Amino acid sequence: MGASLSNLTEGGANGSSNGPSLGDIPESCVACVFLYLTPPEICNLARLNRAFRGAASSDAVWESKLPPNYQGLLNLLPPERYQNLSKKGIFALLSRPVPFDKGNKEVWVDRVSGTVCMSISAKAMAITGIDDRRYWNWVPTEESRFHVVAYLQQIWWFEVDGVVKFPLPAGIYTLTFRLHLGKFSKRLGRRVCNFEHTHGWDIKPVRFELSTSNGQQASCECYLDETEQDEANGNHKRGYWIEYKVGEFTVSGSEPVTEVRFSMKQIDCTHSKGGLCVDSVFIVPSDLREQK
Repeated sequence: MGASLSNLTEGGANGSSNGPSLGDIPESCVACVFLYLTPPEICNLARLNRAFRGAASSDAVWESKLPPNYQGLLNLLPPERYQNLSKKGIFALLSRPVPFDKGNKEVWVDRVSGTVCMSISAKAMAITGIDDRRYWNWVPTEESRFHVVAYLQQIWWFEVDGVVKFPLPAGIYTLTFRLHLGKFSKRLGRRVCNFEHTHGWDIKPVRFELSTSNGQQASCECYLDETEQDEANGNHKRGYWIEYKVGEFTVSGSEPVTEVRFSMKQIDCTHSKGGLCVDSVFIVPSDLREQK
């Protein structure tokens, strides 16, 4: 098969072959094939010849890869950033994070599936006690897409709430919290973690909840720390970023706009808890999350 493909690509290039070549395929036919391929596959095939390269720049091909609400995503940007772009250029633009809500939320188009994903910073959430430095601190870091995380030193009433209202395309979405036990930093170029304040998460579980404006609900409970440690490998929940799945919800269409509320709490005041970094919440299509 490799030899046959080589003959097709080389045939006709120097006039020495009477057989057909890929260059003989009309650009319109190539574009029809590209409608069934992913963007990375299209970009790879664009290097074959002029017809493939031309089809890979077709507005019709790239519009089929964009989500149905892509114009709404563009409205989050200054018009001069997209006014003169082709559909391929628009796809490339939207595949990078588009910030909104004062930069505390981001939305982007997945480069393979063309579906819409979203992330909400801890800065956009209501966190009990966040303004009291005895309990919480904002820690700058390159480990967050928002370059800052909320670090809990110690508290008795732990509660984090958030809400987002956005015209997501139709589909099934998964909501997760991204959390980290322990405070991390860099020392002599190496990542180190400090668990001095980490306590209380193995006594009672944290309750995660989500609800939507059309009545959907989901919840779960999870211990953020481990009471028993593996002697060989240590604690598997400390020192790592972990995404905790809250649940799924279904969007039937961009109109009316779906409002999603989410929270995590551990409000048993019989014990304190601390040493936790809260980064963000992710909302991604469920099938995309399963692939990862």
